[in-house]
Amino acid sequence: MEFNTISVVGLGYIGLPTAAVIASRKKKVIGVDVNQVAVDTINEGRIHIVEPELDMLVHAAVKEGYLRATTVPEPADVFLIAVPTPFKADGGDHHDPDLSYIEAASKSIAPALQKGNLVILESTSPVGTTEKMVEWLAEARPDLTFPITDGECSDIRIAHCPERVLPGNILQELVSNDRVVGGITKLCSALAAGFYSTFVKGECIVTNARTAEMCKLTENSFRDVNIAFANEMSIICDELGVDVWELIKLANRHPRVNILQPGPGVGGHCIAVDPWFIASQAPNSSQLIKTARAVNDGKPSWVVNKVKDLVSDVLLATGKGEHEIRVACLGLSFKPNIDDLRESPAMEVALEISGLFQDKTLVVEPYVDSLPESLKNLGARLVGLSEALKADVIVLLVDHKAIVDTSIEIQPHQRVLDTRGALKKF
Repeated sequence: MEFNTISVVGLGYIGLPTAAVIASRKKKVIGVDVNQVAVDTINEGRIHIVEPELDMLVHAAVKEGYLRATTVPEPADVFLIAVPTPFKADGGDHHDPDLSYIEAASKSIAPALQKGNLVILESTSPVGTTEKMVEWLAEARPDLTFPITDGECSDIRIAHCPERVLPGNILQELVSNDRVVGGITKLCSALAAGFYSTFVKGECIVTNARTAEMCKLTENSFRDVNIAFANEMSIICDELGVDVWELIKLANRHPRVNILQPGPGVGGHCIAVDPWFIASQAPNSSQLIKTARAVNDGKPSWVVNKVKDLVSDVLLATGKGEHEIRVACLGLSFKPNIDDLRESPAMEVALEISGLFQDKTLVVEPYVDSLPESLKNLGARLVGLSEALKADVIVLLVDHKAIVDTSIEIQPHQRVLDTRGALKKF
């Protein structure tokens, strides 16, 4: 099968880097997104997200004519869907996955499908979503045959290949990481693996679609459970007067122990979300996964309570009035050195602190130009690091390099809560 023209549907944190990497291999890439601003920005050779070196790759791909963005899908050899899978707005405490973005993307490409096309779902999905995508496509294009009903003889090939990259290092990991490729049929798997081998240096391991879907969810659920253990240990150590950072470092010297690092919670579009996809489909059998989620989801509130204690301590020690207190939140993104605020525990902490100490909260976030409206409405101000370090209570929420590489001189009246164990203090 020829892979000359590739359509990437969804030009966000995964889709745009993927489109740029494929285009860098001198393949024609048509990027599709519903956001007209994003489309226009890309066609100007610029980017609308923060990812190291992506701006140069996109600029070169657009300038050389290998990458073009549009709002309407066009015919291609391969269609790669990389749209979000959030929770349903009315999901309550059930965290039910919202497949409407995948459904909309599937129906949008249906008119452009031609016999022999390969459609790959990269969006992180509950088990069975790839099969649902086949149903949506088949309903929209009854003139074509699909692998669920026609097997290896189908007109259209369908597969799932979940992304497994680290924001901040996406361009390298898109190429170097192994990929799990699961087709509806063996031929679908083989063709999809052949496509990825055109730009992936890692191994393409073939399985079926359901196993590929479950693999991504399992990877992130495992990490979530490990982080929950670290977060719970940090709370216990705080009660017992033990340095959790030293403790983990010592425990990890055991040859079969690898405890991850605690923090203010767990954020992002993967680890904070994917475990719920398993829990939503197997609610009675996922007790450990749900407990880990509860531990990690509860950590921001623990951080806020610690901040309140530190503020009380400052008031008692200095005799200041509450109106004189300033609290600084260092970092908002869900991980260091990126601008992504999705599911960020740092953002949750900052919102709660801003609500408690209105007009007294300073925020440092080197990767955004302005604060989200939700923080502005509570009177929080975006400031530079030097101004924030004059606050009475300083809370490190994200270990951005620009923050933790700075030595901080703590004055007797100041209090510091380092949720990352990363500040250089003297």
